[in-house]
Amino acid sequence: MHDNKIGTMAWLDLSVENAETVKSFYQQVIGWKADNISMGDYDDYAMLEPSGNEAVAGVCHAKGVNKDLPPAWLPYFLVDDITVSIKAVEKSGGSLVSALKTMGNDKYALIKDPAGAVCAIYQKIANENI
Repeated sequence: MHDNKIGTMAWLDLSVENAETVKSFYQQVIGWKADNISMGDYDDYAMLEPSGNEAVAGVCHAKGVNKDLPPAWLPYFLVDDITVSIKAVEKSGGSLVSALKTMGNDKYALIKDPAGAVCAIYQKIANENI
């Protein structure tokens, strides 16, 4: 899921009120392991596949930057230029669900397609200091 090809799913996230319970649910049902990610006064979770410990999804609390997210699995699709993609959403009958947000250097926005399905578009920004 982390192949960084434009048009592919870059990440999968779930934001819920009871992230600890839901994290445990997926550990029991799928076999995922959880890696705690500190969000300051609480932890969100990167969910790791059982055999190789690759992060495959996130289970997050519906607070902070995730407070306005619906309690549904949310795919993040990789785009080349998020500004161009946001304009295309609006011109093609979709709508923005959230304002443009940042995560580190990267940018993302939640969108709704013309049928009402919600997903996120995500642009990876190269870190020039590396």
